[in-house]
Amino acid sequence: MHHFDDTIRVDTIASGKFRRYHHLTWWQQLLKIRTIVFPNARDMFLVVFGFIQSLVKLLIWRPDVVFTKGGFVCLPIGYAAKVLGIPLVIHDSDAHPGLTNRVLSRWATAIGTGAPLKFYTYPLAISKYVGVPVGSAFKPYTDEDRRRIKTELGFDAARPLVVVTGGGLGARRLNDAIAVSLNTLLPRTNVVLISGEGQYDDMRALTPQDDNRYQLHAFISKGMADLLGAADLVVARAGATTILELSALAKPTILVPNAYLTGGHQLKNAAVYAEKNAVSIVDENRIEEDPSTLAREILAILDDPSRQAIMAKEFYSFAKPHAAADMANLVLGAVKR
Repeated sequence: MHHFDDTIRVDTIASGKFRRYHHLTWWQQLLKIRTIVFPNARDMFLVVFGFIQSLVKLLIWRPDVVFTKGGFVCLPIGYAAKVLGIPLVIHDSDAHPGLTNRVLSRWATAIGTGAPLKFYTYPLAISKYVGVPVGSAFKPYTDEDRRRIKTELGFDAARPLVVVTGGGLGARRLNDAIAVSLNTLLPRTNVVLISGEGQYDDMRALTPQDDNRYQLHAFISKGMADLLGAADLVVARAGATTILELSALAKPTILVPNAYLTGGHQLKNAAVYAEKNAVSIVDENRIEEDPSTLAREILAILDDPSRQAIMAKEFYSFAKPHAAADMANLVLGAVKR
């Protein structure tokens, strides 16, 4: 839950999403009447209603500029801005533009991107590679800082530390693969597993709770930058913000993209960085077939300091510490003088 400043007004509009799944053919999706076809038909009406709501709100507010971040909720407000002639600015975090951003880009005044422009089909004249804004705490940590944080966490600072996180919801395949591989990993490295709330009880039952080389957390709300900064290696999903946080930390990273999300955008996010040898990618399907795949790659990277150094250097080259300010300048620059 985000807590906004009391002075920032929050209004809601109706909207709906267009359900389509990367791993299903169009014919398979058309046969899923209850889970895809009917909800999509219903949500078309919600989008139209949201557009009318947006028109009314924008006519009352008379904003100088509209800024959208992508996602289905942005379509009604973005189109309303176009109809009323209000400048529209877009930010696209993912290396693969979502449907809403592809539609709205036709009418945008300016577009900021999270990855280099060559991965997008947006008009170059109005597009700028700004990166993804991340917290100022995400920056390279010194060896001294990393040893101090490891000690504060209760680990032996002389041993490597691997942090595994599937994001707020956790990632079942990641969790399961780590649970069955701890016997292989713990003799060589300390491990922190952030399982997500949904599988936390399962992981407590499956993994040791009295081993000072291992910690299990359902979720970490404070100190995530410190935890990731202290790690020698991070295993994570391939969401755009997570990737850019790890890039800003210059952290050797294994990405396990979720192949089932719409448009396969995590696969495309990860490919941007793998192309430069900045990250290692482990296929989720391979983990399901052989859970030890992940542990083998973790140990291979920990055993190769030169590879770690190359990964850290190449990954850090994507860091954009001024992303928030650059994006704000794009928004302000779009205002009609």
